[in-house]
This record gives sequence, C-alpha cells and structure tokens, in this order.
Amino acid sequence: MLRIRLRRVGKKGRPYYRIVVADSRAPRDGAFVDWIGQYDPLMDPPAVVLNEEKAVGWLNKGAQPSGPVQRIFNWNGIYEKAKAA
Repeated sequence: MLRIRLRRVGKKGRPYYRIVVADSRAPRDGAFVDWIGQYDPLMDPPAVVLNEEKAVGWLNKGAQPSGPVQRIFNWNGIYEKAKAA
C-alpha cells in the first residue's frame, strides 16, 4: 500500500521534512515514489509548500496519508479539492 508521509531531511535539532509518497514497508528516510511537497515546522506559522495537483491525484489513486500529513492536508483544504475532482 502507498502512504503519503513525511521524510526527514533536516539537521540534528533542525527538523525539516519532505512530503513524499512511499511504499508503507519502506523506511522513513528510504526510497519513495514521488515528492509532493515540503514542511518546515520551525517557522511561525509552520511553512508548507505543496503541489496540490499531485496530492489530489495520489489521494484519488488510493494513497493513504499518515496522521501528520492528514493535518497538513486539512490546513490546506486538499480533501475538499479531492472530493470535487
């Protein structure tokens, strides 16, 4: 099963994440299928850059988002756009 989840790429003490589509069995920072955005939790407010077309496309193909990615998608209204598509 494919999951939309966070992949950590930041330094120690400075987390920074990429939002990726990966196989659920792959390690957190391992191989991924597609890169759809990035998330910086240290900014105030947290900075999110997201390719909405790709996110909606992967949701419509059946990829399941992780908990943190679900919250990011709710902030950006991705679920409403996926229902409309």
